[in-house]
Amino acid sequence: MSPNGAGVPQRFLRTPEAARFLGLSDRTLEKHRTYGTGPAYRKLGGRVVYALEDLKAWADRGFVTSTSDPRGSVLPAKRHAAVTPAFGGGQAR
Repeated sequence: MSPNGAGVPQRFLRTPEAARFLGLSDRTLEKHRTYGTGPAYRKLGGRVVYALEDLKAWADRGFVTSTSDPRGSVLPAKRHAAVTPAFGGGQAR
């Protein structure tokens, strides 16, 4: 059984599919992964995969309803001073 409770296996997307899902370029998603500012991902062998639930949750962190709302917590894909991956961009070894 899957953790989503619907009896449907969890869906994983490779980087190109995940980037399209988010409306980003492959390279931007790769930069997010490098800088620790992107969605959580998994390494399966040599492959990087993203769970649909993690992509949706990361995108929802940027949810705002107007320009006067405080900025969402999705950071741009660039190096930030002392960024602690708030969404678990990987696992410690």
